[in-house]
Amino acid sequence: MTAMWQGCLADTDYFELRSGGGHDYGVWVTTPPGYDPATTPAPAVYVMDGNWAVGMTAPLIVTQLDPMEQIQPYVQVSVGYAGEEAQHWARLRNRDLVPPGEPVAPELIEAVEKAFQAGAMTREAADAYLAELRDTQADAFLGFLTTELHPRIERDYGTAATGHGLFGYSYGGLFTLYTWLSGCTLFESVGAGSPGVAGADSQVFAQLDEMGESERAARLHVTFNARELLGDLAVYQSITKNTATLLHRLTSRGGAVTSAILDETHVTGLQASFLSYLRTCRAR
Repeated sequence: MTAMWQGCLADTDYFELRSGGGHDYGVWVTTPPGYDPATTPAPAVYVMDGNWAVGMTAPLIVTQLDPMEQIQPYVQVSVGYAGEEAQHWARLRNRDLVPPGEPVAPELIEAVEKAFQAGAMTREAADAYLAELRDTQADAFLGFLTTELHPRIERDYGTAATGHGLFGYSYGGLFTLYTWLSGCTLFESVGAGSPGVAGADSQVFAQLDEMGESERAARLHVTFNARELLGDLAVYQSITKNTATLLHRLTSRGGAVTSAILDETHVTGLQASFLSYLRTCRAR
């Protein structure tokens, strides 16, 4: 990175990688203070929505030096979009982070239409946003993370063999829920912040049914925001209600599932959710 960006995101490298499916991704890798993989290799924590999230989450790597937090060392890998596609990250994420066959909730369509009417989105941008939800490919993106990106991170950054984590927020949280429910064995802890479970017919409920009485080895930590539930936007109300329903079903089974309610909005909750994940799943 340039000297200017190093001053903002210390110990952070950036590279671009084309997936086997032909998509270009931007990857920010932030190493712990004084990281020496030869003596103390650290596991990787993958963070979704890198174009948005890296600036708010990567600086929290200093918690590993905070004597009052005692966070286990980790290498943060923030994954986003590269080149011309970077400006369209907010819609491209729909393709990569949403489970295949996920129904498009009416509340979401309504929210997009309201954004257009309020001037927050052009008609073209609103249509393109919804179009990406017609062919969602979280399965392909998960394959990219586990079989293409992770081997490179292992090779170039000498990460530990175990202890890896995964964090996502909003649709990123829906993706991490999907990953956890799928039984992916790469990650030992998963954080799902305000997961975009917009409809009661979400694929994650079908996954839960398919899971039956089996257990997942990875630890799951879910957060959502009180101001989402108490606000007047139907899509955020639906997300919190459906997430709570999912949590009730999961916790009634037992297992390593934890949760927290944060006093944030959907937009402001990202950093607080990531910190909650670190404190809950990655404490010493």
